[in-house]
Amino acid sequence: MDKKAAKISIEQMHKNLLVLWLAMFSAQFMFLLVIYFVEPKLFEFDLSKPLLDQNSLIIIIFAVFAVINIAASFILRKKFLNEAVEKQNIFLVQTALVVGCALCEAVTLFGFMLAFVAEYQYFFLWMILGALGMLFHFPLKKHLINANFQKPEYK
Repeated sequence: MDKKAAKISIEQMHKNLLVLWLAMFSAQFMFLLVIYFVEPKLFEFDLSKPLLDQNSLIIIIFAVFAVINIAASFILRKKFLNEAVEKQNIFLVQTALVVGCALCEAVTLFGFMLAFVAEYQYFFLWMILGALGMLFHFPLKKHLINANFQKPEYK
């Protein structure tokens, strides 16, 4: 473990991770606002419209990539968290968070693109999936404790 990691406390790192997570999570709602102000007619939901329309190939491709990204976010997060514990490196916990959240945010961006490129009414399904994925990547202090080479003493 390098000296830089020894200088950062678990509480400091956890606060950093919370700020990072909150910034990425709040971006999900900023995308919705952009869509609302640029294409407000997409928020006039007509649920009688079919899930697949004339752009069905694009929609299916984006749906497949969304599922792959969500799965990859959890797989890679677990890989980095396991590696953080093995190497006793709390910075890999940060990597796990960023990679997991970035892959979930990509899902939200797929919905963003469907809203603008295909004017697809059900774009919000991708937005919800991306935001839910991010909720599951909420940074927990226990991951930092497990990856810390100096275990705190509990009394």
